[in-house]
Amino acid sequence: MVEALASTALRCVECATLYPAVEFGQGSAQPLPRYRCACGGVLDVETQFTLPQAFQQEPSESQDALQALEVSGDLPPMAGAAWRQLFEERAEQPPIWAVGSDSMLLDSSGVWRYRELILSAPEHYIISRPEGNTGMYPVGRENCGPGRIGHRQLGLYAGLDRFFLKHEGENPSGSFKDRGMTVGVTMARMLGARAVACASTGNTSASLASYAAQAGMRAIVFLPAGNVAGGKLAQSLAYGATTVQIEGDFDDAMHLVEQVCNELGIYLLNSLNPFRVEGQKAIGFELLQQLDWQAPDWLVLPAGNLGNTSAIGKAFRQAYQLSLISHLPRIASIQAAGANPFYRSFLHGFASRETVHAQTLATAIKIGNPVSYTRARRVIEESDGIVEEVTDEEILAAKVMIDRAGIGCEPASAATLAGVRKLVARGVIKPDERVVGILTGNLLKDSKTGMPQEGSSIVVEPTVDAVRKVLHV
Repeated sequence: MVEALASTALRCVECATLYPAVEFGQGSAQPLPRYRCACGGVLDVETQFTLPQAFQQEPSESQDALQALEVSGDLPPMAGAAWRQLFEERAEQPPIWAVGSDSMLLDSSGVWRYRELILSAPEHYIISRPEGNTGMYPVGRENCGPGRIGHRQLGLYAGLDRFFLKHEGENPSGSFKDRGMTVGVTMARMLGARAVACASTGNTSASLASYAAQAGMRAIVFLPAGNVAGGKLAQSLAYGATTVQIEGDFDDAMHLVEQVCNELGIYLLNSLNPFRVEGQKAIGFELLQQLDWQAPDWLVLPAGNLGNTSAIGKAFRQAYQLSLISHLPRIASIQAAGANPFYRSFLHGFASRETVHAQTLATAIKIGNPVSYTRARRVIEESDGIVEEVTDEEILAAKVMIDRAGIGCEPASAATLAGVRKLVARGVIKPDERVVGILTGNLLKDSKTGMPQEGSSIVVEPTVDAVRKVLHV
């Protein structure tokens, strides 16, 4: 494990202090996890990327010139050719559980396909279902085919010609959290952890419980009482997690779980954990590969704890540094108006960090003090990005459109479409720009909010005439 992580370190995003990826207690052979810097700042993973031997080229004068350009940060498009070839060959493997071949399983994962850019873990430690390989739907006015009239309605609603929705709700447990959890639970296994824990509004707990069960670890989840959708809670319980409902909101649960993990030696798997955020970078790498490494003009996504803003922005930055793409997309993080601390900070140029008491029906982003604030701020600043807010009413209206298009999503995901529509109307996003929006969770994660309920349909006699009257035909 130590050898595998030799090229990996953790750097504080506040004071830049550098730590080794693995530390040991005095006189102990047991590795100790680190989630924060001594100054209290969160940590970011730094890794020296190395191509597999088979894809490395022989040194030459052109290679020397390329290395000089790499130092200057101005790489030509051909510099990323070897990386693109590596990922394209791996993507040719069918996205199914490959019987009897662990290496093929990793190549089929939409996370471990990019393992050199995410985590150098020995294969026998890796816990994968596999995850990723989520659909990206063309829904713009011009890039949506004539056979998908429902999808094209989303482009008309947003006011965009070239619009894509990438649905992370198609991951195994129904949300993007699986991408981070496969890496987080793998790291827990490498460290010899027997139990893992998280605070959650639902998606994280469901994913944690699933991957922990696969690894034979105990899963403990802290939930804000009365603020978790039934579908998400049902998943956690079904996968065998121990659930602890607390009086308070997500931020209270997050504060408590960090204390519990530090004092009881349980491995923490919220986005405070830098390795979990590394797994979520795969969303960025995969969508770029689906676009044939032609970066979009904009990436728009819901923003709660800001892990995805941080992770996908970091993926774009690294893809640009490796010359996989020619420019950085602009990133728009969309918050619910009742849970908008990042938006409030953005309004005054991030001069101070805001917190709020979160109130929104979009429970997955109902967070008033986001852990990944500093990481996400860097992403918005370096990508010339923007932070926007949308009301619950705008979220529900957008959700109806996504559901009626036959795609469907949980409420927090609909903040993406609501945000895109608002930014296009304001002239921030131009109608002809290429935009990718992220949907973070499956429709069935929340089977109540903004959805027709049982009893809303009409009961009729079993006759054709009765049906004709109901259908008005």
